[in-house]
Amino acid sequence: MGKIRNIMTTDVECCTLLDNVYEVAVKMKEYDVGAIPIVDGETLVGMITDRDIVIRGVADKHPPSSKVEKVMSDHLVTITPETSTEEAARLMADHQIRRLPVVEGNKLVGIVSLGDFAINPKMDQQAEEALSEISEQDRSQLQ
Repeated sequence: MGKIRNIMTTDVECCTLLDNVYEVAVKMKEYDVGAIPIVDGETLVGMITDRDIVIRGVADKHPPSSKVEKVMSDHLVTITPETSTEEAARLMADHQIRRLPVVEGNKLVGIVSLGDFAINPKMDQQAEEALSEISEQDRSQLQ
């Protein structure tokens, strides 16, 4: 059983509470990512996904100049670098999320995504199972 520290991304682009939704979207485009952690200093305070921008931003008619607090998720599921990859995959499936911030205390130290599992041959089975559960629940919500 592997540890998250062995597969997590440590060079994570972040935004702050001073940024607006437009700036987050530009950073997503620039770095080709679908989620940006929001920090206050080094403390993780939220996450914004491309879906958050569409659902809580555009669909609720918030202008691009809106502060990140308007659209960010602040009830986060986080893990530590010592979390097992099995536990992380289970949390992703249970909470229907594709990315988990990795923290030590409240400090953001990395992020792990389903893609991080998929590119690691020893862990691709865990990623497959988590994605299968996420996709299965997504399909059931559409019915």
